[in-house]
Amino acid sequence: MRILLPVLLLFLLPGYAARAEPRDMAVRLDDGRQMNFWCAGRAGRPAARPIVILESGWSADSRAWAQVIGPLSRHLPVCAYDRAGSGKSDAGPMPRDGPAIARDLDSALGAANIDGPYILVGHSAGGLYVRHFQALRPDSVAGMVLVDSSVEWQEARFAAVAGPGAGSLEGLRARAAECLGLAQAGPIADTPETARCRTEHPVARWAARLSELETLGGATSEGLPASLGDLPLVALTAGRGWEGAARDFWHGLHREIAARSSRGMARIVDESGHMMIREAPGAIIDAVLDVAAMAAETAMDPHEKPPTPH
Repeated sequence: MRILLPVLLLFLLPGYAARAEPRDMAVRLDDGRQMNFWCAGRAGRPAARPIVILESGWSADSRAWAQVIGPLSRHLPVCAYDRAGSGKSDAGPMPRDGPAIARDLDSALGAANIDGPYILVGHSAGGLYVRHFQALRPDSVAGMVLVDSSVEWQEARFAAVAGPGAGSLEGLRARAAECLGLAQAGPIADTPETARCRTEHPVARWAARLSELETLGGATSEGLPASLGDLPLVALTAGRGWEGAARDFWHGLHREIAARSSRGMARIVDESGHMMIREAPGAIIDAVLDVAAMAAETAMDPHEKPPTPH
Protein backbone atom coordinates (compact mmCIF):
# COMPACT_ATOMS: atom_id res chain seq x y z
CA MET A 1 0.00 0.00 0.00
CA ARG A 2 1.44 3.36 -1.02
CA ILE A 3 1.43 5.95 1.81
CA LEU A 4 2.86 9.39 1.12
CA LEU A 5 2.72 11.31 4.39
CA PRO A 6 3.37 14.80 2.92
CA VAL A 7 0.45 14.35 0.53
CA LEU A 8 -1.88 12.94 3.17
CA LEU A 9 -1.15 15.96 5.37
CA LEU A 10 -3.09 18.08 2.85
CA PHE A 11 -6.33 16.64 4.15
CA LEU A 12 -5.49 17.58 7.73
CA LEU A 13 -5.07 21.26 6.98
CA PRO A 14 -8.05 23.51 7.79
CA GLY A 15 -9.97 24.75 4.77
CA TYR A 16 -8.52 22.26 2.29
CA ALA A 17 -11.19 20.63 0.15
CA ALA A 18 -10.42 18.68 -3.00
CA ARG A 19 -12.75 19.19 -5.95
CA ALA A 20 -12.64 16.32 -8.40
CA GLU A 21 -14.78 17.99 -11.08
CA PRO A 22 -12.56 20.25 -13.25
CA ARG A 23 -13.77 23.75 -14.13
CA ASP A 24 -12.72 26.20 -16.83
CA MET A 25 -11.17 29.51 -15.85
CA ALA A 26 -10.44 32.14 -18.51
CA VAL A 27 -7.91 34.93 -17.93
CA ARG A 28 -6.69 37.90 -19.99
CA LEU A 29 -3.02 38.53 -20.66
CA ASP A 30 -1.59 42.05 -20.82
CA ASP A 31 -1.87 42.03 -24.61
CA GLY A 32 -5.60 41.22 -24.40
CA ARG A 33 -5.40 37.56 -25.38
CA GLN A 34 -7.56 35.04 -23.54
CA MET A 35 -5.95 31.95 -22.02
CA ASN A 36 -7.96 29.11 -20.56
CA PHE A 37 -7.20 26.90 -17.57
CA TRP A 38 -9.06 23.72 -16.60
CA CYS A 39 -8.59 23.25 -12.87
CA ALA A 40 -9.66 21.01 -10.02
CA GLY A 41 -8.89 20.66 -6.34
CA ARG A 42 -7.80 24.25 -5.72
CA ALA A 43 -10.20 25.13 -2.89
CA GLY A 44 -8.33 26.24 0.21
CA ARG A 45 -4.88 25.33 -1.16
CA PRO A 46 -2.22 26.13 1.45
CA ALA A 47 0.29 28.57 -0.02
CA ALA A 48 3.26 26.31 0.70
CA ARG A 49 1.76 23.31 -1.13
CA PRO A 50 2.48 22.78 -4.82
CA ILE A 51 -0.07 22.96 -7.59
CA VAL A 52 0.30 20.63 -10.57
CA ILE A 53 0.38 22.24 -14.03
CA LEU A 54 -0.35 19.92 -16.96
CA GLU A 55 1.13 20.72 -20.40
CA SER A 56 -0.30 18.79 -23.35
CA GLY A 57 1.50 17.33 -26.33
CA TRP A 58 1.35 18.50 -29.93
CA SER A 59 -2.15 19.28 -31.29
CA ALA A 60 -3.77 18.51 -27.91
CA ASP A 61 -5.44 20.83 -25.42
CA SER A 62 -6.34 20.69 -21.74
CA ARG A 63 -9.00 18.01 -22.27
CA ALA A 64 -6.31 15.52 -23.21
CA TRP A 65 -5.76 15.17 -19.44
CA ALA A 66 -9.35 14.06 -18.71
CA GLN A 67 -8.27 10.73 -17.21
CA VAL A 68 -5.57 12.32 -15.05
CA ILE A 69 -6.93 15.60 -13.72
CA GLY A 70 -9.89 14.31 -11.69
CA PRO A 71 -8.13 11.47 -9.87
CA LEU A 72 -5.01 13.57 -9.31
CA SER A 73 -7.05 16.45 -7.87
CA ARG A 74 -8.06 14.20 -4.96
CA HIS A 75 -4.45 14.47 -3.82
CA LEU A 76 -3.19 17.83 -5.10
CA PRO A 77 -4.64 20.92 -6.76
CA VAL A 78 -4.14 20.67 -10.50
CA CYS A 79 -4.64 22.76 -13.64
CA ALA A 80 -4.33 21.82 -17.28
CA TYR A 81 -4.38 24.67 -19.77
CA ASP A 82 -4.87 25.45 -23.45
CA ARG A 83 -1.78 26.78 -25.17
CA ALA A 84 -2.21 29.76 -27.47
CA GLY A 85 -4.15 28.64 -30.54
CA SER A 86 -5.60 25.53 -28.90
CA GLY A 87 -8.78 24.71 -27.00
CA LYS A 88 -10.40 27.87 -25.64
CA SER A 89 -7.26 30.03 -25.78
CA ASP A 90 -6.67 32.76 -28.35
CA ALA A 91 -3.93 32.52 -30.94
CA GLY A 92 -0.56 34.00 -30.07
CA PRO A 93 2.19 35.75 -32.02
CA MET A 94 4.59 33.65 -34.05
CA PRO A 95 6.78 31.74 -33.64
CA ARG A 96 5.15 29.28 -31.25
CA ASP A 97 8.38 27.90 -29.84
CA GLY A 98 9.32 26.68 -26.36
CA PRO A 99 10.42 30.04 -24.95
CA ALA A 100 7.27 31.80 -26.24
CA ILE A 101 5.02 29.06 -24.82
CA ALA A 102 6.80 29.27 -21.45
CA ARG A 103 6.38 33.05 -21.34
CA ASP A 104 2.68 32.73 -22.15
CA LEU A 105 2.19 30.20 -19.35
CA ASP A 106 4.06 32.44 -16.91
CA SER A 107 1.86 35.42 -17.84
CA ALA A 108 -1.32 33.34 -17.67
CA LEU A 109 -0.48 31.94 -14.23
CA GLY A 110 0.10 35.47 -13.01
CA ALA A 111 -3.19 36.70 -14.49
CA ALA A 112 -5.00 33.77 -12.85
CA ASN A 113 -3.32 34.35 -9.46
CA ILE A 114 -2.11 30.75 -9.52
CA ASP A 115 1.03 31.04 -7.45
CA GLY A 116 3.75 28.44 -7.12
CA PRO A 117 5.36 26.26 -6.13
CA TYR A 118 4.49 24.23 -9.23
CA ILE A 119 4.91 20.62 -10.17
CA LEU A 120 5.12 20.64 -13.96
CA VAL A 121 3.89 17.68 -16.00
CA GLY A 122 4.55 17.65 -19.74
CA HIS A 123 3.48 15.04 -22.28
CA SER A 124 5.37 14.59 -25.57
CA ALA A 125 6.35 18.05 -26.91
CA GLY A 126 4.86 19.45 -23.70
CA GLY A 127 7.84 17.96 -21.88
CA LEU A 128 10.12 20.40 -23.68
CA TYR A 129 7.77 23.28 -22.92
CA VAL A 130 7.69 22.66 -19.17
CA ARG A 131 11.47 22.45 -19.17
CA HIS A 132 11.55 25.92 -20.75
CA PHE A 133 9.20 27.15 -18.04
CA GLN A 134 11.48 25.69 -15.37
CA ALA A 135 14.42 27.50 -16.97
CA LEU A 136 12.39 30.73 -16.92
CA ARG A 137 11.13 30.39 -13.31
CA PRO A 138 13.43 27.89 -11.55
CA ASP A 139 12.62 29.16 -8.05
CA SER A 140 8.90 28.55 -8.61
CA VAL A 141 9.21 24.92 -9.73
CA ALA A 142 9.13 22.23 -7.05
CA GLY A 143 9.41 19.29 -9.41
CA MET A 144 8.71 17.86 -12.87
CA VAL A 145 7.22 14.77 -14.48
CA LEU A 146 8.03 14.16 -18.14
CA VAL A 147 5.56 11.83 -19.88
CA ASP A 148 7.19 10.11 -22.86
CA SER A 149 8.66 13.52 -23.53
CA SER A 150 10.17 14.90 -26.69
CA VAL A 151 13.82 15.80 -26.24
CA GLU A 152 16.01 18.54 -27.65
CA TRP A 153 17.42 17.91 -31.14
CA GLN A 154 15.31 14.76 -31.27
CA GLU A 155 15.14 14.26 -35.03
CA ALA A 156 18.85 14.91 -35.51
CA ARG A 157 19.79 12.52 -32.73
CA PHE A 158 17.65 9.71 -34.13
CA ALA A 159 19.04 10.26 -37.63
CA ALA A 160 22.59 10.18 -36.29
CA VAL A 161 22.19 6.67 -34.88
CA ALA A 162 19.58 5.12 -37.20
CA GLY A 163 20.09 6.89 -40.51
CA PRO A 164 18.28 9.67 -42.43
CA GLY A 165 14.56 9.85 -41.78
CA ALA A 166 14.64 7.91 -38.53
CA GLY A 167 12.33 9.55 -36.02
CA SER A 168 11.36 12.19 -38.57
CA LEU A 169 8.38 14.46 -37.93
CA GLU A 170 8.20 15.50 -41.58
CA GLY A 171 4.88 13.70 -42.05
CA LEU A 172 3.29 15.71 -39.25
CA ARG A 173 4.73 18.95 -40.62
CA ALA A 174 3.37 18.17 -44.07
CA ARG A 175 -0.07 17.41 -42.65
CA ALA A 176 -0.11 20.64 -40.63
CA ALA A 177 0.99 22.68 -43.66
CA GLU A 178 -1.68 21.07 -45.83
CA CYS A 179 -4.42 21.77 -43.28
CA LEU A 180 -3.26 25.34 -42.80
CA GLY A 181 -3.34 25.89 -46.56
CA LEU A 182 -6.90 24.55 -46.76
CA ALA A 183 -8.00 26.74 -43.85
CA GLN A 184 -6.46 29.87 -45.37
CA ALA A 185 -8.23 29.19 -48.67
CA GLY A 186 -11.67 29.28 -47.06
CA PRO A 187 -14.07 27.02 -45.15
CA ILE A 188 -12.80 23.44 -45.09
CA ALA A 189 -15.18 21.09 -46.86
CA ASP A 190 -16.73 18.29 -44.84
CA THR A 191 -15.28 15.36 -46.77
CA PRO A 192 -13.42 12.22 -45.71
CA GLU A 193 -10.24 13.62 -47.28
CA THR A 194 -10.34 16.87 -45.30
CA ALA A 195 -11.96 15.65 -42.06
CA ARG A 196 -8.62 15.57 -40.25
CA CYS A 197 -8.18 19.31 -40.91
CA ARG A 198 -11.58 20.39 -39.60
CA THR A 199 -11.43 22.16 -36.24
CA GLU A 200 -12.71 25.30 -34.60
CA HIS A 201 -10.73 28.39 -35.72
CA PRO A 202 -8.68 26.28 -38.16
CA VAL A 203 -6.27 29.00 -39.33
CA ALA A 204 -5.16 29.80 -35.78
CA ARG A 205 -5.07 26.14 -34.78
CA TRP A 206 -3.02 24.89 -37.72
CA ALA A 207 -0.70 27.92 -37.77
CA ALA A 208 0.18 27.27 -34.12
CA ARG A 209 0.60 23.53 -34.67
CA LEU A 210 2.83 24.02 -37.69
CA SER A 211 4.97 26.60 -35.91
CA GLU A 212 5.43 24.28 -32.92
CA LEU A 213 6.69 21.53 -35.22
CA GLU A 214 8.94 23.84 -37.23
CA THR A 215 10.65 25.16 -34.10
CA LEU A 216 11.18 21.84 -32.26
CA GLY A 217 14.64 21.45 -33.78
CA GLY A 218 15.45 25.14 -33.39
CA ALA A 219 14.55 27.53 -30.57
CA THR A 220 12.64 24.85 -28.63
CA SER A 221 15.81 22.73 -28.46
CA GLU A 222 17.99 25.65 -27.35
CA GLY A 223 18.61 27.27 -24.00
CA LEU A 224 17.70 24.38 -21.72
CA PRO A 225 19.84 24.08 -18.57
CA ALA A 226 22.54 21.42 -18.48
CA SER A 227 21.93 20.88 -14.77
CA LEU A 228 18.69 20.71 -12.79
CA GLY A 229 20.43 20.59 -9.42
CA ASP A 230 18.44 18.49 -6.97
CA LEU A 231 15.03 19.12 -8.56
CA PRO A 232 12.67 16.16 -8.00
CA LEU A 233 12.05 14.71 -11.46
CA VAL A 234 10.55 11.55 -12.94
CA ALA A 235 10.89 10.80 -16.67
CA LEU A 236 8.40 8.21 -17.91
CA THR A 237 9.08 6.26 -21.11
CA ALA A 238 6.44 4.32 -23.04
CA GLY A 239 7.23 0.62 -23.10
CA ARG A 240 5.21 -0.06 -26.25
CA GLY A 241 5.68 1.45 -29.70
CA TRP A 242 9.45 0.97 -29.83
CA GLU A 243 11.38 -2.26 -30.25
CA GLY A 244 14.89 -3.42 -29.48
CA ALA A 245 17.63 -0.84 -29.99
CA ALA A 246 15.15 1.95 -30.75
CA ARG A 247 13.41 1.44 -27.40
CA ASP A 248 16.76 1.39 -25.59
CA PHE A 249 17.83 4.58 -27.36
CA TRP A 250 14.55 6.37 -26.55
CA HIS A 251 14.76 5.34 -22.91
CA GLY A 252 18.38 6.42 -22.89
CA LEU A 253 17.42 9.93 -23.99
CA HIS A 254 15.02 10.15 -21.05
CA ARG A 255 17.65 8.79 -18.68
CA GLU A 256 19.97 11.59 -19.83
CA ILE A 257 17.39 14.20 -18.83
CA ALA A 258 16.72 12.51 -15.48
CA ALA A 259 20.48 12.46 -14.81
CA ARG A 260 20.56 16.26 -14.97
CA SER A 261 19.08 16.21 -11.46
CA SER A 262 20.63 14.46 -8.49
CA ARG A 263 17.07 13.32 -7.69
CA GLY A 264 15.99 12.44 -11.19
CA MET A 265 14.52 9.03 -11.99
CA ALA A 266 13.66 7.35 -15.30
CA ARG A 267 10.97 4.66 -15.53
CA ILE A 268 9.64 2.53 -18.36
CA VAL A 269 5.85 2.12 -18.32
CA ASP A 270 5.61 -1.30 -19.93
CA GLU A 271 1.85 -1.32 -20.38
CA SER A 272 1.65 1.96 -22.29
CA GLY A 273 2.41 3.42 -25.68
CA HIS A 274 3.05 7.10 -26.35
CA MET A 275 -0.50 8.13 -25.35
CA MET A 276 0.20 7.38 -21.71
CA ILE A 277 -2.28 10.07 -20.65
CA ARG A 278 -5.03 7.68 -21.79
CA GLU A 279 -3.37 4.28 -21.58
CA ALA A 280 -1.69 4.51 -18.16
CA PRO A 281 -2.92 7.59 -16.27
CA GLY A 282 -2.21 5.85 -12.98
CA ALA A 283 1.52 5.73 -13.78
CA ILE A 284 1.49 9.50 -14.29
CA ILE A 285 -0.39 10.10 -11.04
CA ASP A 286 2.03 7.86 -9.12
CA ALA A 287 4.97 9.79 -10.57
CA VAL A 288 3.43 13.14 -9.59
CA LEU A 289 2.81 11.93 -6.03
CA ASP A 290 6.39 10.67 -5.79
CA VAL A 291 7.70 14.06 -6.96
CA ALA A 292 5.36 15.83 -4.50
CA ALA A 293 6.68 13.68 -1.66
CA MET A 294 10.29 14.49 -2.58
CA ALA A 295 9.45 18.19 -2.85
CA ALA A 296 7.72 18.17 0.54
CA GLU A 297 10.74 16.54 2.13
CA THR A 298 12.97 19.26 0.71
CA ALA A 299 10.66 22.02 1.95
CA MET A 300 10.28 20.53 5.43
CA ASP A 301 12.15 22.18 8.27
CA PRO A 302 15.06 19.93 9.34
CA HIS A 303 13.59 19.76 12.87
CA GLU A 304 10.29 18.48 11.45
CA LYS A 305 11.82 15.67 9.41
CA PRO A 306 11.29 12.18 10.78
CA PRO A 307 14.41 10.64 12.34
CA THR A 308 16.52 8.41 10.14
CA PRO A 309 15.98 4.79 11.20
CA HIS A 310 19.05 2.98 12.57
